[in-house]
This record gives sequence, structure tokens and C-alpha cells, in this order.
Amino acid sequence: MSERRIDRLTSLLRRRGVVLPSFEIYGGVSGLVDYGPVGARIKRKVVDSWIDHWTSQGDIVEVDSPTLTPESVLVASGHVGEFNDLMVSCNSCESAFRADHLLENVHQNPDSLSVDEVSSLLSQGISCPACSEAKWSDVRPMNLMFSTRIGAMSRGRSAYMRPETAQGMFMLYPALFRHFKQKLPFGAVQTGKGYRNEISPRQGMIRLREFDMAELEYFIDPESPPCPELSIWSTPVMMVPDPEGHHAGECEMTYEDALSKGIIRHPTVAWFLARTMDFLVNVGVEPSKIRFRQHSGSEMAHYAEDCWDCELHGEHGWVECVGIANRTCHDLESHERASGSKLLRAWRQYDEPKNEVKDFLAPISAVIGPAFKGQAGAVVESLSQLTELPENIPFDLELTDGSSVRITEEMVTRRTDEVTVHGEWFTPHVIEPAFGIDRIVWHILDHAFTETEKEGEPYSVMRLNSRVAPYDVAVLPLFDKPGMLKIAHDVITRVNSVPGRKGEMDSSKSIGRRYARVDEIGVPWAVTIDHDSMEDGTVTVRRRDDQKQIRCSVDELIDTLSNGDLSTMF
Repeated sequence: MSERRIDRLTSLLRRRGVVLPSFEIYGGVSGLVDYGPVGARIKRKVVDSWIDHWTSQGDIVEVDSPTLTPESVLVASGHVGEFNDLMVSCNSCESAFRADHLLENVHQNPDSLSVDEVSSLLSQGISCPACSEAKWSDVRPMNLMFSTRIGAMSRGRSAYMRPETAQGMFMLYPALFRHFKQKLPFGAVQTGKGYRNEISPRQGMIRLREFDMAELEYFIDPESPPCPELSIWSTPVMMVPDPEGHHAGECEMTYEDALSKGIIRHPTVAWFLARTMDFLVNVGVEPSKIRFRQHSGSEMAHYAEDCWDCELHGEHGWVECVGIANRTCHDLESHERASGSKLLRAWRQYDEPKNEVKDFLAPISAVIGPAFKGQAGAVVESLSQLTELPENIPFDLELTDGSSVRITEEMVTRRTDEVTVHGEWFTPHVIEPAFGIDRIVWHILDHAFTETEKEGEPYSVMRLNSRVAPYDVAVLPLFDKPGMLKIAHDVITRVNSVPGRKGEMDSSKSIGRRYARVDEIGVPWAVTIDHDSMEDGTVTVRRRDDQKQIRCSVDELIDTLSNGDLSTMF
């Protein structure tokens, strides 16, 4: 039954211009989809809702950075060296697969396995999904980024299409620090395209090579992290704690309880879990089909102290749609080391000034200048930033550009001073919720898709939340006649003139067909223009979810749309 339902849903999405295969007249490309006229509206409203949800907080702003990323940035972030999936090919039919996908029914967490462990499991009779043979090539890592070049010919720079939006926000940290007047916490959101050259895309919108992301980087002081009040979220939610911890197994509890029991390991992470749940429910995801699964120690990224996946359940089972991680100071420190920049820090003011005795090496300019010439300034700066003085001189001093110079006794003088210190520089920590928009859109459609019978025939209704419905109102003239069409055009013009509202007019074929079409794409309200409309200026308003109808004037319709929701009229 499930396969038949997903086939019907997929067929409806294609037929009604929601989601379609890309480049279909040329045979299509696996891992790429088009959003048609209806789907693009739904996706845009989901993205806009996401941006409004986070930026309404006041200390989070929206930014937009390039999708092209220089190689040096992604070397520092670790993507060039580590952003890999394990690939294996069938020696019989030459089909290529992600190795962990072949082991999903064999191992609980196959993407955490090493090359040798994957090879060993594959050799135990795992057959090829394409040809049923069990003859595999060597398992090898494949970097998932699309490479390109910035610039022409030999003068071009190596670059990649971004695999995530996060690195652009780390690059903007100095501008964000200035924008927020050098005060933490603060955050930035960014939405847009990400690119990953998936080995074997599958499950339609679940695993794409070009996809829509929405990420938030929230910069905090690790010594005083934000601890929002969690008691306002009193309804327990489904959680799957770290199986290697003391609370293994699926359970229901509140965010406050999970934090107090040490299951959620950071108060700001707990707050982001709660806010993520609010967003998903507000855009129409069924609450009973949402759970938070904590990464085990072997699964978690090396830089993370706690990480949770928000998984949604639908036709493809439980699917990760949001990742919420405490990334600590890994990213900013990595970019500081690689770039030599000192702009990726924040200032922490002490409650009371401190008197400290500090040893330092004072440069002798008369010697350093002639010895290092153009590098003299960099040498003096690096000497001033030494936190641990060498026991012996001469020694090698590392400069901010990664090079080193030899410092001899005649170049410096060791001194001791008592200084008053009012604060200190530190590297902020980052809490990151990362949302896969395409996966969320899919589950919104999946959860909204209902099938009933009407007059003995199958009838499909997309019960979309009004926040993400492609149109607020469908205007339907009962007959394709000049008088009714004129009124319909006037009504649709007035609807579209209401800020934030959008309507669609449909005058093709029978009124029953038109009701069915607007129900299939999730329009919550249908406004019918009939003979009485021509006489007294009234229209029939039909509610999608129960098909209840009322009669009202056009002015009343527009006033209600302008001031609220049409449900107040029923």
C-alpha cells in the first residue's frame, strides 16, 4: 500500500507542477529536481517562514555569501581532506554505490565504519541491488564537492561549489561582530544552494546533488552560554538519546528534563531543539512524526561536543532533515590558523580588573629592522603575541603567514612588567542548526497528502498549512462568461493587492474539476463567482478541509484577508 501511495503522490506532484525531474526531455539527471510554478511558491514560503522564525528573535540577522568558495577556505575547514563518502562498484554490472547504503540492514551506523570494516562486511555475501551479484571492487573514499576554477586559464584559482552555507558565515564573523557592537551572543542565517556530488542519489527529494539549505550559526561565549527558559515547552517530545549513554532507547521527555538529566549536554542546544520543533509544526509537519536522535560518540564529528538530528517520518521512513550541533570553537580557530587573521575572536570583560605580572620579549628595533627588512613588522607583532616564552634563546618564531624566523639574543630583551588587565580575547563557540529545505518540503507534502472518495471516485486533497500553501485564495468563475470573468478578474486583482496575499484564477473546464485542482495543490480557500455575484456583488467562499461554504460580499472577503484569516468568517 505504501508504494502505491508514494507513486500516486509523486504523480500528483509532477502533474500539478510541484516537483518534477530536471532535464526530462534529455533523459533526466539523477539527483536534480525542478520546482514548478506551484512547488516554487511552496518552497519560497517555507524559506521565508524559516527566515522570519529565526530573525524575529532580534539577535540573528540574514546574510548572503557566494556559492563559489576558494579552495583555501575549504582546506582550512577540513572539507578538502575529509568531506568524503566511501564508494564501491559492482565488478559484474559496473554500477556504483555509496558503500554505507549497502550496509543499512547489516550495521546500525554504517557511515561511521572504516574502509576495512566496510570491505569486510561487503565480503559477507552482500549482493548488488542492480544485478544481484556479490563481486565488489575495492572500497575507496570519494570527495563529494564539485570542483571548478575562479579566473581564466593558468591564472585561475582552484575552487569548489559550496557543500554548505556555513563557511561563508564564518568568513563574515568580523562584520557580524562589528554589526552587533562587539557583544555576544549573536547569530546569522543564510539560505541558498548547496552542492554535493552524491555517489548514488536516491529517494527523490531526499538525496540531491543540488539542494536548498538553511543554516544558522549562533556565536556564544562558552563561559556564559545563553540559557533560555525551557519550561514554556511543557509537552514531551520523542527523543532517541545516545545509545552509548545511560538513557538508550526511544523515549518521550521535555527539553528541560533532558537537559537536567544530562542527555542534552548544552542549554543553548536544548533551546534550538525546542525552536526547531516549533518551526516544523508551524509549517505543517505532523508533530507525531518528529523525533530528535542524538549522535553516538562514534558517529559524532570530532569537533562537536553534542549533536542531534531532527528526523521526520514519512514514505521513506525516518529521515534526517535538521542537524543541530555544538561545533565549539573548531571552525573559527581553524580559519584563524590557516589565514593568520586575528579578527575571529571576541572580547570578554572581567567583572573586576586584574593585576598581572607578565614576562615578555621586547624587540630591539635597531637589530630586527636590518635583519628582517620587509618582515620586521610581522616579527614584532608575533613577538608581542607570544603567550609562552621560550626557555632558551635563540629560538624559531612562527609568523602569522605560517613561515618562521630565527630569533637570536641580540634581537630581544627579556622583561617583566606588572600590568592591569581589564579583559581577554577568546574564540567564540558556535551552535549550528542546519536545515535541509528540500527534505522538509517533501515531508510537508507527504504529511498533507490525503486520499478520500467523492461521489464514488478517488479524491486527493493536499491539506497544506496556510503559511506554506502556494496561493491564499483560488478565484473560480462558475462559467466562462464575460460578466463572471470580469468580476473574477476584479476579485483576483484586489486579492493580489493585499500585502502578503496571492491568489490564482481558474476558469477552465467544469467547476468540479477546478475545485479538485485547487484541492490537489493545497489552496485553503476557493471563491466562486456565480449568477448572484453579478446581481448583488456576493461570492461563495469554500473551505478546503471540510468543504463548508458561506456567502459574503467581495468587500468583506478583502477586508478579512487584509486583517486576518478567512476562517474567522466561519
